[in-house]
Amino acid sequence: MAWLRWMIGALALTFGVAFAVPAAAVTGIPLSVCVRPAVSGQTPGALFGQPRGFDCATSQTRFGSGDFWILSQRLPAISGNGHTVRYGSTWVNRVTLFILYADGSIRRTGFTSRTAGRLLGLGAVIVQPLPRHDAAPVRLLWHVEGAANLRGLILGPAIANHDQRDVTEILLAALYGAFGGMAIALIVYNLALWGALRQAFQPAYCLLVLCLFAYALTSSGALGQLVPTLDNNDRQRLNALFLAGSAASALLFARTFFERAVFTGWLRPASTIVMAGLLFAGLVWAAFAPWHFHMLDTLLAIAYLALLVLIPTVLFRAWRVRSKFLWLFALAWSVPIAVAGLRVANAFGLIEWSRWLDNSTILSMALESMLSSLAIAYRIRLLSVERDTAREQEIAARLLADTEPLTGLLNRRAFLAQAIGRPGDQMLLIADVDHFKRVNETIGHDGGDEVLRVVARALRAAVPPDALVARIGGEEFAILLDAANAVTPDAVLDRLRGQRMPFDIVVTASIGACTGPLLNETDWKLLYNCADRALFAAKAAGRDRAREAPRLCIAA
Repeated sequence: MAWLRWMIGALALTFGVAFAVPAAAVTGIPLSVCVRPAVSGQTPGALFGQPRGFDCATSQTRFGSGDFWILSQRLPAISGNGHTVRYGSTWVNRVTLFILYADGSIRRTGFTSRTAGRLLGLGAVIVQPLPRHDAAPVRLLWHVEGAANLRGLILGPAIANHDQRDVTEILLAALYGAFGGMAIALIVYNLALWGALRQAFQPAYCLLVLCLFAYALTSSGALGQLVPTLDNNDRQRLNALFLAGSAASALLFARTFFERAVFTGWLRPASTIVMAGLLFAGLVWAAFAPWHFHMLDTLLAIAYLALLVLIPTVLFRAWRVRSKFLWLFALAWSVPIAVAGLRVANAFGLIEWSRWLDNSTILSMALESMLSSLAIAYRIRLLSVERDTAREQEIAARLLADTEPLTGLLNRRAFLAQAIGRPGDQMLLIADVDHFKRVNETIGHDGGDEVLRVVARALRAAVPPDALVARIGGEEFAILLDAANAVTPDAVLDRLRGQRMPFDIVVTASIGACTGPLLNETDWKLLYNCADRALFAAKAAGRDRAREAPRLCIAA
C-alpha cells in the first residue's frame, strides 16, 4: 500500500504540473501573428498601414534565420494601462516592439539579448510592458533582428493585464520551486544513502538530478531573473548544455542501475559513444552558436535520436536477462522517452512548436525523477533483502562451522575460541560416557549416536544458558561456566541419571572438574589437564561419579 500511495501521489502531482504549467504560461489573450522578412527602407508606420504584405499562413520556421517584421492581429478591446505582452524567449540579437494606438500614435519599446534579463519571466517568456498612453492599443509590430528561428520567431504571444501576469508568475514560481526543492531533497537523500550503501547508481542519479536542476534553472528563466545582466542567448547556451548533460547522465544512471549483464558486449561501448556524442553536441552547440546554427541544431538532434534508438535496445536486453528492475525503469522513463521523441521531431521540423511541448521536457523529467526515486527505493529494498539473506546464510554457515553435527553442541575449535579469554575464575567439567564401546556393541552404532544426543541434551539442560557445552572427543564432553554461578558436578550427574536412554539401557558417565583462570592458551592446558586428572580419578574410583580437583591443582 505504501508503494501504491507513492505512485498515485507522484502521478497526481506530475499530471497537475503538466496541465498547470502550459496553462499558466499562456495566461492572457492569445494573439495570432503574421511574418514578413525585413528589407531596408521599411518603416513601422508603412507596415502598420499595409498588413497585406505579411504572410499569415506559412510556418515561422520556414522563413529561416535573419531579420523579420511580425505583425499581430487587431487587439481585442482593452482599456486602461498596465498591460503586458508575453511570448516565448528565442535566440535573437534585438527585438523592438512598436505599438499602434487608437489615436494613430506609435510608441516603441525593446531589448537586446544582453538586456533581456530584466524582461524575462518564469517559463522563459519575455514579458514586455506596453508603454503608458491615453488611447487604447490596437495592433503590435515586432522588429526581430538576428533571429536564429530554430523553433519560431515570436512564440505563443498573448496580451495580459497585471492580475493575469501576477497569477502566472506565482503559479510558475510555486511549480518550479517545488521541482527545485524535490531535486535538492533527492540529491541530499541519495548522497546520504550512498555514504552507507556505496552503490554506483546513487552518485549517477545525483548527477542526473543536478543536471536537471541546472536545466530547470536555465529553461525556466529563473537564472535570467537571478542574474539580470546575463545575456539571454548565453542562457540558452547553458540550457542546451545542461539538457545534453541531463540526457547523458540519464544513460549513465541506466548503465549503473541495471544489472551488469544488461550492458555486456557491444552495448556498453555503444552507450559510452552515445553519452560522449550528447556531451560533444551540447558543448559544440553552446560554444559555436550562432555559427551554422541549423547544422549545430541538427547535430544535437541526431545525438538525441541516437539516445532514443539505444534505449529500446537497453530495455530489450534487460528483458532478455530478466532484470528485476525493468518494469519500474520502463515506467519511469516511458514519458521522458515519448517527450524526447516529440522534441526530436520538432527539431527536424516534423511537428510544430507548442507551449506544452516547450515545457514538456522539465515536466517529463520531474515525473522521471519521482519515479526513479521510487525505483531507487525498490533497488535499495532488494539490496537490503539480499544483504539480510546473505547475513543469515553467513550466520548459518558460521553456526554449522562451529557446531558438532551429531549433537548440535559446539565443536572443539569453537569451544576454545569462545572459552579462552573469559574473565574471572572458570569451572571446567570434563564428562566421559562410561564403557561407551560396550554401548555400541549392545545397541549398535546408530543407538550409540542416539545415546550421545541424549547425553548432550542432558548436559545442556543441566547448566545455565551462558555456559559453554561442547563435544570435544568421541564420547567426551566439556562444560565451562563462571565459577561464581557454577553448578556442582554431582548435579550434572543427577541430570544424566534421570535421562531415559535408547532401549532403556543403563548408561552412566564420569565427570572431572577443576576451577581456575582461563585468560590464555596456557591456562587452558593447565585447566584441562587438571580436570582430566580428576576425571581419571572418578573412573578409577568405580565410574558413575564425579571428582573435583582442588583449586591449587592449576599451579602444579
